[in-house]
Amino acid sequence: MNPAAERQGFRRGLGLALLLLALASVGAAPLDRLAFDGTSRFLRRREGQRGVVLVGVDEATERAYPEPLALWHRHLGAVFQALAQAGPRAVGVDLNLPTRSFDATLPGGDAALLAGIVRLRRAAPLVLGITVDADGQARPLHKPFQTVAGAEGIGLVQWEVDPDGVVRRFTEHPHGRREAVPTLVGQLARALRLPVREGLLDYRFAPAVPYVPIQQVEAWGRDGRLDELQRAFQDKVVLVGSVLPFVDRHFQVVDLNGWGEDNRRFAPGALLHAQALENLLGRGPIRTVPLPGVLLLDLGLLLLGLGLGGRARAGGCGALAAVGALGGAQVALQGAGWFLPPASPAMAVLIGYGVRFGLGAWAARQLAARFERAFRGLVSPPVLAKIKAGAFLPGLEGETARLCVLFSDVRGYTTLSEGRDPREIIRILNRYFDRMVPAIHAHGGAVDCFMGDGIMAHFGHPEPLANACQAAFEASRDMLAALALLNRELGAEGVPGLRIGIGLHAGEALVGNIGSRDRHDYSAIGDTVNVASRTEGLTKEAGYPLVLTEAVARDLEDRAALVDLGPRPIKGHTDMHVFGWRQA
Repeated sequence: MNPAAERQGFRRGLGLALLLLALASVGAAPLDRLAFDGTSRFLRRREGQRGVVLVGVDEATERAYPEPLALWHRHLGAVFQALAQAGPRAVGVDLNLPTRSFDATLPGGDAALLAGIVRLRRAAPLVLGITVDADGQARPLHKPFQTVAGAEGIGLVQWEVDPDGVVRRFTEHPHGRREAVPTLVGQLARALRLPVREGLLDYRFAPAVPYVPIQQVEAWGRDGRLDELQRAFQDKVVLVGSVLPFVDRHFQVVDLNGWGEDNRRFAPGALLHAQALENLLGRGPIRTVPLPGVLLLDLGLLLLGLGLGGRARAGGCGALAAVGALGGAQVALQGAGWFLPPASPAMAVLIGYGVRFGLGAWAARQLAARFERAFRGLVSPPVLAKIKAGAFLPGLEGETARLCVLFSDVRGYTTLSEGRDPREIIRILNRYFDRMVPAIHAHGGAVDCFMGDGIMAHFGHPEPLANACQAAFEASRDMLAALALLNRELGAEGVPGLRIGIGLHAGEALVGNIGSRDRHDYSAIGDTVNVASRTEGLTKEAGYPLVLTEAVARDLEDRAALVDLGPRPIKGHTDMHVFGWRQA
């Protein structure tokens, strides 16, 4: 391909590849999520000490506290009083605290809970979690509780859930909102003077999270077990939340459950809060590579794929290697705190390779089709197949092969030509050749040349045949049958019928390119060819349209229809034993 055509093909391929990549990128997000999840599990380290401790409400709590959660004022107040003695670093509460007074039902309950909040608020930063109603509006706490906590002590406990139902991201800008919504985790980080960085949850350091039952904390406080309280909570960030089986559950990327229940990835939201806090206490969540960087990588890998697509198999291996390297880079970057969405870059290199390879294959097929159309009338199908396969190399060297050579000639051609327009003669001959050549090709023969009204063909090269003589004999019979049909058509048109003679001989011959280096033909030469030509001449005196030598007859499957004509003189050659055949 010339350079101009190569450039044009590359530009066409680039445009098509960009379009396909844009369409494919629409479905890239699920693949990116799978890549993030798999890498998170691969990089996760389960050992180490956590800086966050969970105080859980479990089924045993419900048995210990028979009242509804809305009436747990005294229990929660006692728990907060106990935590205040332990010296925690900060406390976050992910429970549905009362939104109104229940003093009418539980006299003194509001005061007990408020006293616990005040005591804990003085001992450590305290953030109370709030939820949203059906309209998405924040549900405020009972005013005295909210007033004591203050604006900085209130945070939303909702999580942004991905389309597949899994929570992967900590953000205070849910669904891309411009204004920030303070969260329980974010407010705790601010109270600890930590930067509130948003991003994908980092599970590289993620040992399982056990919990201390909330009734145990109350019992330690009631019994004055300060040593137990300090051992469990001193200088730790404490989260108080539910670990009940069907309350506040979310699908999570990894199993953080530290108490051995089934279906561990469908775990309490408190575990998400714990992991997000661990991230903020450390280096922060995982940041996503900015979109412009991903787009530049997509373009670079697309161009790489287009370049590789011009090298077929080696390019395919290179494209797969590029995808593998991309996967390794994604793992390494996530280990360093950056998430590179791998789906669109991987698709870019594969689409680039596929488009370039496909366009190249299409162009090759078009070229092959044009080549076949141009050469179909110049060489026989077996020869054309070898040329297309690159089996015929330039040069004038031939090779020896055993062939069965066929010669045919029209009888009375001179008489037919007299008094007729030459153009009419050419039309009759072309109709004749249109019937003869397919019969030869149908049996694997190759037409060597046309000599006026004569045909030379051979069987057994370039395509080897199981029985070249049988193929040539059957082709000869088909030629005579096709001639009979043609003569009926010509007779209906008032044109005299044609008579032909066919001679067959088999033996060794030299086959290859014959001629000069600037102009040569594929042909066969040798004594076998000469004898076949002379054998065709015997058809006139023998009175049979098909005459074949003993060398051919020996290889036929059935000789019953042959007539033994005995030895016959061959001009320039010793006598040959020949046989005749005529249609019944």
